[in-house]
Amino acid sequence: MMRKLFCIVFWLPLMVAAQDETRIQQAENYIFEGNEAFDALDGVAAEKNYRRAIATGTKTDIARFNMGATLQQDNYVDEALRAYADVTKTTKERPNKHRTFHNIGNALMQIKDYKGAVEAYKNALRNNPNDDETRYNYALAKKMLEDENQDQDQEDQDNQNNKDNQDQQKDKNQDQEGENDKEQEGENQQDNKDESDDEGENEKDEKESDKNDEQDQQGDDEKEQQPPQASPAQLSPQQVQNLLEAMSNEEKKVQDKVNAKKAKAVGTKSKKDW
Repeated sequence: MMRKLFCIVFWLPLMVAAQDETRIQQAENYIFEGNEAFDALDGVAAEKNYRRAIATGTKTDIARFNMGATLQQDNYVDEALRAYADVTKTTKERPNKHRTFHNIGNALMQIKDYKGAVEAYKNALRNNPNDDETRYNYALAKKMLEDENQDQDQEDQDNQNNKDNQDQQKDKNQDQEGENDKEQEGENQQDNKDESDDEGENEKDEKESDKNDEQDQQGDDEKEQQPPQASPAQLSPQQVQNLLEAMSNEEKKVQDKVNAKKAKAVGTKSKKDW
């Protein structure tokens, strides 16, 4: 009984080692096939084989790194960055870290994240300070970042200038509107004054007109009340002659009456009784 148990315990490490060896061999085979597809620019097949290698649980850092390179080559940058990030969390070897951060820097340069690329290249150089390509990429990323900052500063300055100009124009427009309002108000007041003066003049004219009409009416009434007078110019010469003769006859009659009364008085007058 004890011997049998010993045999089981003895063979168990051998079985585990064999299984590990099988999985390692499978992972390597998948990685090899993935590399072949990568070189042939068959990204779909390459990614499929790298994922199979990761599923074995062995050689995962290499498989994830190669899958990230495949995704980056096909411009799936976000997915590539996630694959690289997984490698940086698990790998312990400095050369692997260097290559991974270098590729992270390249991926960030693709999406113009120059600040992130500078930091990635810094981490790559910390793990391999002697890599000339990484140093070149680091210098390039710094230059691109400086240019971007200058462009941003210039854009901010231009935006600020535009804003200041817009504010000045707005203030100018408001001032102009205020002046226009004052002018309009002055014109309205002048118009109201002129209108008031016109109304006063009209009222005065109406009153004077009414007064004149009233005077004219009164004059007409007086004329109507006065008896009509004959104008000499309206009589003919014959009529004038007849009128003179009639007046002469009337005057003669009156004179005769007066003379008759005088004669009678003289004839009947007596002395006073003293």
